[in-house]
Amino acid sequence: CDWSSDVCSSDLTEFPGHPYGRPAEGTEATVSALTRDDIVDAHRRIFTRDGLKIAVVGDIDAATLAPLLDRLFAGLPAKGDLPAVADVVPKAGAKASRAMPVPQAVVRFGGPGLKRADPDFIAAYVMNHILGGGSFSSWLYTEVREKRGLAYTVATGLAPAVHTGAFVGYVGTSSDKVEETVKVITDQFARMRDTGPTAEELAAAKAFLIGSYALRFDTSDKIAGSLLAIQVDDLGIDYIDKRNGLIEAVTLDDVRRVAKRLFADPPSVVVVGPEAAKN
Repeated sequence: CDWSSDVCSSDLTEFPGHPYGRPAEGTEATVSALTRDDIVDAHRRIFTRDGLKIAVVGDIDAATLAPLLDRLFAGLPAKGDLPAVADVVPKAGAKASRAMPVPQAVVRFGGPGLKRADPDFIAAYVMNHILGGGSFSSWLYTEVREKRGLAYTVATGLAPAVHTGAFVGYVGTSSDKVEETVKVITDQFARMRDTGPTAEELAAAKAFLIGSYALRFDTSDKIAGSLLAIQVDDLGIDYIDKRNGLIEAVTLDDVRRVAKRLFADPPSVVVVGPEAAKN
């Protein structure tokens, strides 16, 4: 799954007994049992006008577009028929592993995060950039790759969903280095929780996140995707104008506060790899 936008989980770890813990692509048994009627029924219940979000970018005005959209989607049912899903908090501190005949171990880790509407979400977004979301500049990149050579790639991200918020990450390393790699990562979680970044690190993170925002709007496809995401997250039509100001307003105290929220407990860890990679 795309760890940057979805909840990546295992029913054995973060979401036991909850729909978020089920494999998004199903299992061999559930997919094999599907019939045409199942698919038609799912389409009827899910693809409905009340849940539809649309973003259009191009050489067309709203007056011309509106009747075209009405005609295009008129055949969809007005309302959906979806089962109720309860809110859930990802489980912390769980461990799971699966041995496979592959040369490298893949490690996924995560724990409780924040929903998109949480007042601390922007502070968490900035914090995550410093910790593991900033590619070559992040703490995890420096500690895991540059200083120790334990992995080529390591990253973390926020995964807000309708009924939960998760903090997730991944790393790939040799099977005999899993324990060391996980310890380095969790040590950085503790460092962020207990001391937080420097003023210089915070300023650099905010400058990057503000300066790079324009790159989300350099093609029509990106503009449409951004407008759709704003609708899905219910951020308001003025979010594009407000977003950089929200990031600029994040303080060291904000980052430290949200880090204490996110890293109060150890993460859940899932390891897939050679037998020696079991955690």
